[in-house]
Amino acid sequence: MWTSLEDSLCELGESPFWHPQERSLYWLDIPGRAVLRTRGDIGSANARVERWPLSTEPGCMAPARSGGLVIALRDGIYRAREWGGELVAMARVEHDVRTMRFNDGKCDALGRFWGGSLNEAKDRANAALYCFDARPDTGVSPTLTQMANESTTANGLAFSPDARTLYWADTAAHVVCAWDWDAEGNSLSHARVFHQFDAKPEGWTPEAPMGYQGRPDGATIDAQGHYWVAMFEGAQLLRFAPSGEIVASVPVPVQCPTMPCFGGDDLRTLFVTSGRKGRPAAEIERLPASGTVISMRVDTPGLPVSFFED
Repeated sequence: MWTSLEDSLCELGESPFWHPQERSLYWLDIPGRAVLRTRGDIGSANARVERWPLSTEPGCMAPARSGGLVIALRDGIYRAREWGGELVAMARVEHDVRTMRFNDGKCDALGRFWGGSLNEAKDRANAALYCFDARPDTGVSPTLTQMANESTTANGLAFSPDARTLYWADTAAHVVCAWDWDAEGNSLSHARVFHQFDAKPEGWTPEAPMGYQGRPDGATIDAQGHYWVAMFEGAQLLRFAPSGEIVASVPVPVQCPTMPCFGGDDLRTLFVTSGRKGRPAAEIERLPASGTVISMRVDTPGLPVSFFED
């Protein structure tokens, strides 16, 4: 049974994570230029949502081990030492900020921050996946490295629990790819298609029975190593076995889910952000939870969030 988080409405919610020490859910509103978080126990009388307005679009973020957040904005990676604090640039990315910005991302288990970019014009596959390593024990200066490219809309980033596989999606191409990943050396090899979805049929509408599954947006991994991906315009989440087989389709009460994450003290609450920006009025009326954070309890827990190390 899905429930909608009160006061969580966004134009395009993204990048959710559960902060275990704060027992809070964090997420972004990209076009709304805001970071959001819960305060108090979700569902209780003292629960509330706080919003931190930003000057430009945040694409993704992660909690930092020493406090605060690391946030990818339009032109680079920034560090905030506390909620609402000063955003200090740590790394700039070499792309045209008039048409490119950061999108989906998160930290790996070793504390490196990964973020993919997005071509807003969607006219060519010039987006890329970057990794920012600022760990103090490496003995080198913080470094931003391009790890993959030839994407239009970077999404679906996730890491297998054994740190041997990296998943990355191109939403516009309707594809999720996988790489063999050497986590310690941070190298990718053996790129392959994990799953290719069918393109949206010409003339498709949410009411038309054309069998469109949607296109892959944000993703997460559960404790069994299964890959959960939000299917934008598909009104569902898909759960994939590591073999690439679809083992579950989970309908959601929004047409455009954007990213799932696991939270709660036992990591068995599945939270999903969603979008409503640019959607038809009839769709919003039919699916009023659109743009909110929705949640439900699940049998298999997720993995705890990985913290940024600096």
